[in-house]
Amino acid sequence: MQVIQNYIGGKFLPPAAGNYLDNFNPATGEIFGKIPDSDAADVEAAVAAARAAFPAWAGLPLEQRHDILRAVSDGITQNLDRLAEAETLDSGKTIFASRTVDIPRAALNFKFFATALMHFASESHQMPGALSYTLRQPLGVVGCISPWNLPLYLFTWKLAPALAAGNCVVGKPSEVTPLTAFLLGEICTAAGLPPGVLNIVHGLGPKAGEAIVRHPGIKAVSFTGSTRAGAEIARIAAPMFKKLSLELGGKNPNLIFADCDYDKMLDTTVRSSFSNQGQICLCGSRIYVERSIYGKFKNDFVERVKAMRVGDPMHPDSRLGAVVSKMHYEKILSYIELARQEGGRILCGGEALNMPAPLNKGWYIAPTVIEGLGIECRTNQEEIFGPVVTIQPFDTDDEALALANGVPYGLSATLWTNHLQRTQRFSAELQAGIVWVNCWLLRDLRTPFGGVKQSGVGREGGWDAIRFFTETKNVTIAG
Repeated sequence: MQVIQNYIGGKFLPPAAGNYLDNFNPATGEIFGKIPDSDAADVEAAVAAARAAFPAWAGLPLEQRHDILRAVSDGITQNLDRLAEAETLDSGKTIFASRTVDIPRAALNFKFFATALMHFASESHQMPGALSYTLRQPLGVVGCISPWNLPLYLFTWKLAPALAAGNCVVGKPSEVTPLTAFLLGEICTAAGLPPGVLNIVHGLGPKAGEAIVRHPGIKAVSFTGSTRAGAEIARIAAPMFKKLSLELGGKNPNLIFADCDYDKMLDTTVRSSFSNQGQICLCGSRIYVERSIYGKFKNDFVERVKAMRVGDPMHPDSRLGAVVSKMHYEKILSYIELARQEGGRILCGGEALNMPAPLNKGWYIAPTVIEGLGIECRTNQEEIFGPVVTIQPFDTDDEALALANGVPYGLSATLWTNHLQRTQRFSAELQAGIVWVNCWLLRDLRTPFGGVKQSGVGREGGWDAIRFFTETKNVTIAG
């Protein structure tokens, strides 16, 4: 039984109240550890440690801050196998995904922002007889709250720019997948990160997470998670005039036109539908196909999905593993049942999987393709966040655009076409923060990341992230 602790002031500490939560292995459904059930007292201690550390960290020469953050990146890389196994144990994702995507990206996040801080520049404006320039100064203590689907990947996506900008952080990983965040504390200590610069508090969102959002000493909150939780964070934080970055849900369209590169599209669409068991906010869960190729696509896509094998997440050949928790498992199955009630036809999947021991109590769902549902159905309107996609034909560009934009979310969209004018029109008119044309999940860390409508507020990545974690001050000096 592994018992993890909070990381506060450079030390590993038990929760102040002495309460713990169970940590489950999704692959087996069994409890393998305990995590702190932290509360406002733990958050208060973390904020106090961060405040004490802030002046020295903010005043550290950029080269020294760079060297420490690069050492954190190197520490993640040196512990790749250990972190990957912990991520898979905690989340149910395949060890292949952890080793090739999640952990390398976490290391790259620290490497990227360690370098970015050395090149960040603010503006100056020469006026007749005066010089006006802009300072961008760290906010102080900031809160970073991350989700369970890409645990270390998305936690570091917030921590790295916050620390690079000179802030101290109180971070809360998901209580469902806390293990790699706990191990990150060890890596930060070994890298020479001063005590109190990063503090990691484990626990429940409505308890530890809300305490972070409510604390008057925390000047900004960066959150990735559900739209419902984001709305609650905004309700609490807005009257306190905190800066907010909210990366929320998605219900992303995948638009496929007859003039696409068909083989490349099919390969990528299988991947964009079911990567990480569909538990990526950027997965294309609504697939719209031009009618002239719809029949061929349906047959080819379903054949490919049927051939996918769900296996032991720890096996190096597995490409689909378990979903993250029993609660989420039941939610996904309830949406598949809802799709049946709404008149959807299950073309493949649509059921829980009975795995051999010791996986027989784990949370496995067959990749599922559903046909015959209109845009108004809840199955097409609400985020399922699992291995479930719907497919539907369209006839015209206008119809495709209306279908794509016909949901309350607007995180990403994927467009498959070789028609230049269509590409330009759709890129402009799709209601999404990210548009991929003839590709998916091709990310440059310099570019802004975020959504519109109920998919969030603000942008992460590149200079946008550095700007979020700084306060702008204009200075004008007359000669």
